[in-house]
Amino acid sequence: MSVAFAGNSTPGSSREAGPLRVMIVDDSVVIRGLISRWIGAEHDMEVAASLRTGLEAVNQIERINPDVAVLDIEMPELDGISALPQLLAKKRDLVIIMASTLTRRNAEISFKALSLGAADYIPKPESTREASAADIFHHDLIQKIRHLGARLRRKPAVASPPLAPASPAAPAARAPAVARPAAPAPAVHAPSSSSPLSTRPFSTQAPKVLLIGSSTGGPQALMALVTELGPVIDRVPVLITQHMPPTFTTILAEHLARSSRKPAAEAVDGEPVKPGRIYLAPGGKHMRVVRSGADVAIALDDGPAVNFCKPAVDPLFTSAIDIWHGAILSVILTGMGSDGMRGGKDIVAAGGSVIAQDEASSVVWGMPGAAANAGICAAILPLNQIGARVNRLFAGDRS
Repeated sequence: MSVAFAGNSTPGSSREAGPLRVMIVDDSVVIRGLISRWIGAEHDMEVAASLRTGLEAVNQIERINPDVAVLDIEMPELDGISALPQLLAKKRDLVIIMASTLTRRNAEISFKALSLGAADYIPKPESTREASAADIFHHDLIQKIRHLGARLRRKPAVASPPLAPASPAAPAARAPAVARPAAPAPAVHAPSSSSPLSTRPFSTQAPKVLLIGSSTGGPQALMALVTELGPVIDRVPVLITQHMPPTFTTILAEHLARSSRKPAAEAVDGEPVKPGRIYLAPGGKHMRVVRSGADVAIALDDGPAVNFCKPAVDPLFTSAIDIWHGAILSVILTGMGSDGMRGGKDIVAAGGSVIAQDEASSVVWGMPGAAANAGICAAILPLNQIGARVNRLFAGDRS
């Protein structure tokens, strides 16, 4: 074990300036070494500690005082899922990114970690000798550390809500009602930045499909949103692209089915697209929609990553225009990067509408922020208001 300390900081609070302090907790010396080198090469972050077990992390968290912890799931003495609540009890604003290999068990544990307060997860490659897998892991990990750490410093008192476990027996929660605007004239939404963001009127066409794109923080947001969308799912198909690897999307689809109480599954190439179902892009494949005779069908694409993502949101958004033209309502939820913005522009140009999650309720305001700043959104809303607005739009409200 090696522990590196950089600068002085007050235990229990995040530093307001200087590099992000990252604590690496993994029983693999190879993984610890890789991540340490990657972090050491970045100007805005540093290795605060490199530890072998969750027990070491819990015992030393107050002395190390990191901003971000990369926490392995399978470790001796104290595993990641057991260490997680203990770490947050000692440092409640700690950003924890769970790291695990791609197995169903680890995917399920990662979802449980989100319910216990982890900020995000990242799949580790089975072998670091595979260059492409290591490159993806490198890119994604650094981006998650940077963006989640930046959110912590921007809003130190606000933590992302944990993912509530889906239960088929629990009644679906309802979002608070939203006051109806007096007229559909363009409005402005002012996020935390000083300049307001303009919005445009909603489409006058009745939407025939709901498309949703999300990334970092998306599982929590999707789970909350689908509990509100029963009436919409009954009348139109709902297609979702969440940036997520294989196996993880399988588990997410199961959670979405339980939360929505509607059929939800990973999309299958060639299957018909029908109302009453949620179709989730499977990890590692882009999901598009195509004409199949008189019907609409799923088309899965094993092509290169788009916007560094696979699946990506833009392929779904743009393909939908050929099917539904301007009768599209799309929602862009929390996530890093700008995926969905270009496809959203195309949807708006075709006569459809875009709703973006607002900055305050987003874990990372990258994707929705890109759409908002592009001026393509008809509304920029807190997560707990999106479901109510979507229901009203499908019920005939055009404002």
